Amino acid sequence: MTKPRRLASYDDLRKVPDTKVAEIIDGELVVSPRPAFPHAHAGSVLGSDLVNAFHRPPGDPKGPGGWWLLNEPELHFGADVIVPDQAGWRRDNVPRLPNVAAYDRAPDWVCEVISPRTGAIDRGRKMRIYARERVGHMWIVDPVLRTIEVYRLDGDHWVVANTFAGTAPARIEPFEAVELEVGRWWLDVD
Repeated sequence: MTKPRRLASYDDLRKVPDTKVAEIIDGELVVSPRPAFPHAHAGSVLGSDLVNAFHRPPGDPKGPGGWWLLNEPELHFGADVIVPDQAGWRRDNVPRLPNVAAYDRAPDWVCEVISPRTGAIDRGRKMRIYARERVGHMWIVDPVLRTIEVYRLDGDHWVVANTFAGTAPARIEPFEAVELEVGRWWLDVD
């Protein structure tokens, strides 16, 4: 007879060193290494590009605005504790961000920058949780292949809204109001 699996607790997550990313997915403590530079670079630059245009009140003369955008927020969805690389809430839905360390309100958009160690979890278990929580859009960014997969939630399922590859500027939903210089997101590595 197999011993029942013990579900991970938030105390288990808090014991993970800061040099790792810790999440609880389907009751399992999932620990990932901090990202390599291509991953960190892509997440940082795309986040900066979006923040510059969209992380401001609607009608701001410096950009379309209308979003709250955060790097690596801790999201609590029931027993699941998820940390997307980027997440955004429309200000129409969340007029003010709360003063909390973790948020239980599903974002309107998430972005996962994948790496060889995180790709299967991001594309499988986390994507399923984001759909369950009704996240409207999801990007999967691969900094090595230089691709962006754009998903839109349709009912209970993700549909591929668009894909982008290479360095050409692009208008990517839900941020299509601004043409993004995606070539800046890719780090040239040996």
